Amino acid sequence: MNVWSAAGLIAGKDLRMELRSKDALNAAVAFSLAMLLLFSFAFDPDSDQAREIAGGLLWLVFTFAGTLLLNRSFARELPNDCLESLLASPVPAASLLFGKAAANWVLLLMVEFLCLPVFGIFYNIAWTRQFPMLVAVLLLASWGIAVVGTVFGALTVNLRLREVMLPVLIYPILIPSLLAAILLSAHLIGGQPMNEDLQAWLRLLVGFDIIFSLLTAALADKVLVG
Repeated sequence: MNVWSAAGLIAGKDLRMELRSKDALNAAVAFSLAMLLLFSFAFDPDSDQAREIAGGLLWLVFTFAGTLLLNRSFARELPNDCLESLLASPVPAASLLFGKAAANWVLLLMVEFLCLPVFGIFYNIAWTRQFPMLVAVLLLASWGIAVVGTVFGALTVNLRLREVMLPVLIYPILIPSLLAAILLSAHLIGGQPMNEDLQAWLRLLVGFDIIFSLLTAALADKVLVG
């Protein structure tokens, strides 16, 4: 079994488990919608200021919601020593991390695409004017959150305060990716086309994903086995 087919099996398993119970997904969606609603009361949805900070608000919501999903990624394997069984199986360590990262990525994208229409209604913003490029930004930035969060989720799974430690560890690392995502999203939601400056931020997102994907593959055995 090669690395990618094994990763696909792990991702499929995690997605089936989550879609069957919907524990983390329901919590992430409810949290995201509640935050969007509260922020809509804090800012005038018709004001120019609300449009300017729209990208920041979105990624603040998505990042916090992502930690709810990431915390469950390895925690659901703890009962009945399922994690030890996975580690003892012939599945490569890189496949386990990439499979779980892919499942987290899909779940995070589901939350994001559920929230975007609500965001448009609450803030009276036509967010679909640069929709293809906005989707590209969501895909790239969400993968960065998923792959970094999955690695640190594996490192913190046995800690008593993993719900606290995970965001503390991953948020500083995600700063470059989040800055790029916020800036790109704000301009694309405002209907502005991609220019050279925005393309530079997009390349930063791509580079961030490549670097941390390669690091995940290289350090997978160390992260999982120690």
